[in-house]
Amino acid sequence: MVRVGDVFLRSLEKPVILWLLSRKPMHGYEITVEFKRLTGRKLKPSIVYPFLRRLEVEGFASGEWIVKGRRKMRHYQLTKNGEELLRKVQEMFKKPIKEFLLDIIGKEQ
Repeated sequence: MVRVGDVFLRSLEKPVILWLLSRKPMHGYEITVEFKRLTGRKLKPSIVYPFLRRLEVEGFASGEWIVKGRRKMRHYQLTKNGEELLRKVQEMFKKPIKEFLLDIIGKEQ
């Protein structure tokens, strides 16, 4: 049986990744940890890393290798184009879908 909550959260994975990157530069594992803290749901690496790479290739994010001890990690941050993409996503959530989302979570406008 399909879990409705899982399906709903899956549709929000990429907007949440964009939002997290708008807060501060992050590496993939850091994104998965923060996503789990926010949603209680594990974010699969097969979602995170291809999406980060796609954001970078399309100019929405830039990546930089950071060395911590013996580990190399790629930190990503949004570019100006990425910030604009996030604004467009946020605008989508401010329109009629906002009323639906507020109703679902039980908050009044």
